[in-house]
Amino acid sequence: MKNLVEHLSQYAAYHRDPRNIATHFVGIPMIVVAVTVLLSRPGLELAGVWLSPALLAALVSAWFYLRLDLRFGLIMGLLLGMCLWLGQVLALQSTMVWLSAGLGLFVVGWVIQFVGHHYEGRKPAFVDDISGLIIGPLFVVAELAFLLGLCPELKLAIERNAGPVAIRQKNAAI
Repeated sequence: MKNLVEHLSQYAAYHRDPRNIATHFVGIPMIVVAVTVLLSRPGLELAGVWLSPALLAALVSAWFYLRLDLRFGLIMGLLLGMCLWLGQVLALQSTMVWLSAGLGLFVVGWVIQFVGHHYEGRKPAFVDDISGLIIGPLFVVAELAFLLGLCPELKLAIERNAGPVAIRQKNAAI
């Protein structure tokens, strides 16, 4: 199994344009919420816990993240928990509300992703390696940590492997 640096470096290699990274801060959370919402049906409440395919997917994902890194795994588990809560709320609504929210978030999230990859000039990472679908949300959390000045060693290790994020130059008008 690849380690955290290997997974994030491989994913980061497809995401060096800051505009593409910015679109991922919007698109990926929308997609994760959408998948959670859509997988929250069918579901049933048992002892105060909403049991659904979304719960199973979140548990497997959280386990994967925890195996890669405890810190990021705990953050991802918390974020997935919030998605599960929202998924349950929407799953209990009418079919039209549930389906509109889930499909709407999914489609718009992917459109935003593809706009970012247009700027990047490169296809999404999952096209070459399906694991990119589970690494994408972790990438967004890692990039947020880097923006906050956290995990500088991890950022350096990823940049050694994937290169630095490109710096955009503004055209100066004379």
